[in-house]
Amino acid sequence: MDIRQLRYFVGVVEAGSFTKAAGFLNVAQSALSLHVRQLEEGFGTQLLIRDRTGVSVTASGAKLLERARAILREIRLTEVELTNSAASPAGEVTIGIPSGAARVLSGPLLESVRNELPKVSLKMVEGMTGPLEEWMAAGRFNLAVLYRTADSVGRMTVLAREDLCLVVPSGEPPFEESICLADLHAFPLAVPMRNNNVRRSVADVVAQHGCALDVEFEVDSLSTIINMVIEGKAHSILAPSAVQKEACQGLVRTVKIVDPVITRSVVLAVNPKDERSAAVSAVRKLIPKVARELIESRGWAAAAPDAA
Repeated sequence: MDIRQLRYFVGVVEAGSFTKAAGFLNVAQSALSLHVRQLEEGFGTQLLIRDRTGVSVTASGAKLLERARAILREIRLTEVELTNSAASPAGEVTIGIPSGAARVLSGPLLESVRNELPKVSLKMVEGMTGPLEEWMAAGRFNLAVLYRTADSVGRMTVLAREDLCLVVPSGEPPFEESICLADLHAFPLAVPMRNNNVRRSVADVVAQHGCALDVEFEVDSLSTIINMVIEGKAHSILAPSAVQKEACQGLVRTVKIVDPVITRSVVLAVNPKDERSAAVSAVRKLIPKVARELIESRGWAAAAPDAA
């Protein structure tokens, strides 16, 4: 038995006769008869009943017809996947994005995928970095935007570099343009939970310099943290992109943290099992392009990865 024989058998049954099938399949009727007879001999059972009106399947033929259709359907799907070239990628791609980065990256990325990769369906999951890290490790995403310190990027693609800042209510007394790390202890903070990558990065730097922070609220919701700052209930330490909209509207202010500057890298990770997928590869190549365009147009308050 081979794939060609299965195709011919299904073609004869669906056409209802060898004569019609020969025309549909563009194969000589004698060749069709030979292949079906070889199938019957191979299985040792009659598959078709031939009469003047055409053909019908025996009980064995009905079983083979069901299996053959399923086999041919899987082959067609496999052919589509394997011939899904880089020139015309298609399929579904799932990406996880932290809430902060999503505020600047999600809209432009979705639009770019729609315009440049029309056959790709991008499914985006937004969340705090802790759960996103766990879900990516569990293989739930094809791609994920994550945060890393400069020395823990590894093989991941760096999309941007962000300097964290103190976010303060707009109504507070004037601040200088920057504030020393050692002076942050004076401000009650609302920050993400301890499993958050940004929170860990800040905590590591603070510990290295023997400083202290006044963490009054631990909240795993970016929108809640921002609202608390707007309402004057707390301050926070975030990337400028996380509050870019509110800062432009005058709802909050951002003050750069110095001595030392706390820098994080925004990176793109790919699930190892998806590296050869044409659709995933296409989106993976598009994301750095979108990120760079946002940075250059000042739509993202961050530095390009190769900036000095």
